[in-house]
Amino acid sequence: MKIAIIGSGGREHALVHQLSKSKKLTKIYSIPGNAGTEEISINIDLNLDNFQDLYNFIKKEQIELVIVGPEKPLVDGLVDFLDSKNIKVFGPRKKIAKLEGSKIFTKKICKKFNIPTARFKICESREDSFTFLSSFNFPLVVKADVLAAGKGVYICQDIGEAKTAVNEIFDGKFGKADQLLIEEFLEGDEMSFFIISDGNSYKTFNTAQDHKRVGEGDTGKNTGGMGAYSPSSLINNDLESKILNKIIEPTLKAIGEMNEKYVGFLYAGLMIKNDEPFLIEYNVRMGDPECQTILPLVDSDLLEIIDACCNSKLDTHEIKWKNKKSMCIVLCSKGYPEKYNMNVEIKNLRKFKSDKDNFIFHAGTKSSDEKVLAIGGRVINFVNTSESFSYSRKEIIKQIRKLNWEDGFYRSDIGYKVINE
Repeated sequence: MKIAIIGSGGREHALVHQLSKSKKLTKIYSIPGNAGTEEISINIDLNLDNFQDLYNFIKKEQIELVIVGPEKPLVDGLVDFLDSKNIKVFGPRKKIAKLEGSKIFTKKICKKFNIPTARFKICESREDSFTFLSSFNFPLVVKADVLAAGKGVYICQDIGEAKTAVNEIFDGKFGKADQLLIEEFLEGDEMSFFIISDGNSYKTFNTAQDHKRVGEGDTGKNTGGMGAYSPSSLINNDLESKILNKIIEPTLKAIGEMNEKYVGFLYAGLMIKNDEPFLIEYNVRMGDPECQTILPLVDSDLLEIIDACCNSKLDTHEIKWKNKKSMCIVLCSKGYPEKYNMNVEIKNLRKFKSDKDNFIFHAGTKSSDEKVLAIGGRVINFVNTSESFSYSRKEIIKQIRKLNWEDGFYRSDIGYKVINE
């Protein structure tokens, strides 16, 4: 089977790596890919905003399955476009991708279907926001109602911070804003919960814990994710049952009432408080870096599973998992998530190879004259699978120190809540 992966990040490299093991695979393309994907697939430099060019290439190369990695093409309607051209594609359609594209869309579903979530207020102007803020308890959360690469969420400790957040959103920091969301700050423990769905049935697809803050001990600004571990230490049969019954299944019911079907990965960002789950947000694709953390634990043919989803036959496949733990630490460009230098060489990176327990997934990289250059904030994902989170973290840090990239930094405390040292 000829397939194409849409995207250029660590998530997409992890997908390419896992899918390349399939016996069903004959050829794999990464569009546009990165310096890591080019070692195991064919990189094609196409503009993801130009759907017609994408289709022309897919048609010309007789690609049989397209897997969409990042959120923007999903929210922009790439699945709908390829569907209309009779191209088999894995990912949700535009109408349902609003689960991620609009936090307000998701909150309205929560309200209608009694899905547990934080109390919230939709504000349509600065004045409306400021009036509401004066009567709301702190800390609170202000969210932009657009895709913001994980950075459009402000946890505000006082009225000053909240007003700054409101002003930045309405001033267009994340694009044109007609409204925003203010919600209560939920205390508890975060967890990422995944399912995979074929539109008729679904299966759970493991759990993870992401570390969003840039600094040690979860301090500093929000990022797209500094590292993660899987599975979450919080998950148990009782909690999983609550998540499915109170959050996932009502959401799928809401999708059905819109005359839509959900095909793809669905990621629920949750807050667990007193053993009860609350929905923070949905992502309509695998998370990043959760994907890089979870996929090395899959012990089934991922291409068979995804193909089954596209043919509404997921219920005929079992997803097997390795009995191991997994951790990912992200090596970032110095300055991230603010300003950082571009096109910085990462020497000796080509010498680092993935094996059965150690994985190197590129994110913000490109090749140039035999060199690997950093072109993004989050650059390399180092992953290890083992019997313990403590061992995995030590092994990853050894690898990062061995690389010795002077222009990079990382969090050395990923998994600190579950590692007792």
